[in-house]
Amino acid sequence: MAENGTRKLTKAETRRLEALHETEKRMEGQGYRETLLTIDMGKANAFALFLLIPLFVTGFGAYYLIHRTLGLGSIHNGMLFFAAGLLILIVVHELIHGVTWAIHSENHFRDIEFGFMVSAMAPYCTCASPLKKSHYVTGALMPLILLGIIPTVVSLIIGSPVMLLLGLFLIDGAAGDILIVDKLMKYKTDAAEILYLDHPTEAGLVVFER
Repeated sequence: MAENGTRKLTKAETRRLEALHETEKRMEGQGYRETLLTIDMGKANAFALFLLIPLFVTGFGAYYLIHRTLGLGSIHNGMLFFAAGLLILIVVHELIHGVTWAIHSENHFRDIEFGFMVSAMAPYCTCASPLKKSHYVTGALMPLILLGIIPTVVSLIIGSPVMLLLGLFLIDGAAGDILIVDKLMKYKTDAAEILYLDHPTEAGLVVFER
């Protein structure tokens, strides 16, 4: 295994990192310069922990105002469903990244790969082709929207505390995606041409511009 900072890379990650270096050489030859926009996974996990409290206060506060109950009995009875659903949807989260990016990437699903980062105990998805800004952002945030925000809103409407719990956890599970998109949106450039390439071994991306 190769080293990437303090983390050992798998063979697949090493291969993808080598492919990134080849892309960097090719883009440099075409006159592009690059900027690395990555986030620290430790800080991302800390942000996720910090986000849990306001999420739960807001979510269950709204649920109580609408339904005059917190639904704790339903949550207790539905814990098996919740646990199974959460495990499945964590995987679906990455599949949604992949499907959304594949729609816009040069080689579609051939550009998409999945892995598991042991140091962060988290699955991940990466795209091997550079994307336009709107396409990268859409792919990054789509799991947040489909698995987090929409189920949370629906749960408040239909009165399902178990669905609310799932939705809130899956919003929180998109904390890293939120930080990456925030960093991307804050990055300012006057370049005429800009492409965004998901980093194959780190949480974040590489910006190519000229």
